[in-house]
Amino acid sequence: MTASEIVALARKTTRLTALEYMNFLFNDFIEFHGDRSYRDDKAVVGGIATLQNQPITVIGIQKGHNLEENMMRNFGSPHPEGYRKALRLMKQAEKFGRPVVTFINTAGAYCGVEAEERGQGEAIARNLMEMSQLKVPIIAIIIGEGGSGGALALAMGNQVWMMEHTMYSILSPEGFSSILWKDASRSKEAAELMKLTARDLLGLDVIDKMIEETDQKVLLAQETIMQNLKNELILALQQLGKLTPEELVEDRYKRFRKY
Repeated sequence: MTASEIVALARKTTRLTALEYMNFLFNDFIEFHGDRSYRDDKAVVGGIATLQNQPITVIGIQKGHNLEENMMRNFGSPHPEGYRKALRLMKQAEKFGRPVVTFINTAGAYCGVEAEERGQGEAIARNLMEMSQLKVPIIAIIIGEGGSGGALALAMGNQVWMMEHTMYSILSPEGFSSILWKDASRSKEAAELMKLTARDLLGLDVIDKMIEETDQKVLLAQETIMQNLKNELILALQQLGKLTPEELVEDRYKRFRKY
């Protein structure tokens, strides 16, 4: 499968959303709202759930399956208050010793004037700084598009995973080709150059795991994919749970310093 084909699959509105992943994988999910400063950003969802009776803080960037849902979720492009809500939940997780799992699906943070006026860049930078020092395990999973700093703001994890048919890059192929060749129509060519697929990034050691969505080129059932992901999560959290808070921070530091 070509990179441009994977980009198309990553953007399909039929892909499972962050909330659907949360409800598939965890029990007793309770959603929290608001950043305690400005408002509740519906592009970012999060709360508390359980995995094998272990409390987990779960956070995700939410898209919709149709135009109405996507408009409500701002097409998965968070405002600064969305990132501040996510940080509030992560700091709460640290206070109570809960692991954090994030689900990422965004073309990038919202770039409107109002978002910049409310400190979009600062909100992303603060998330990166705070997550780098968070004293609980963090697993970040790309479930669709993983675009630019808008994705990275929730991806400063001890482990970063990608679903097989997803993308993770500094910007979109259209943006890349517009900058490099002044021609957005060459986006398919750009996608091949950018090394943005899960297989590419696993080979480059940028991500730690790829969750298969196919078996011998045959698409797996959603229930099978979810069960495999759940099993991987349980195992990874058990392993990370053996580390001290200081070791978790050092592990995260070494992970991002290696490249």
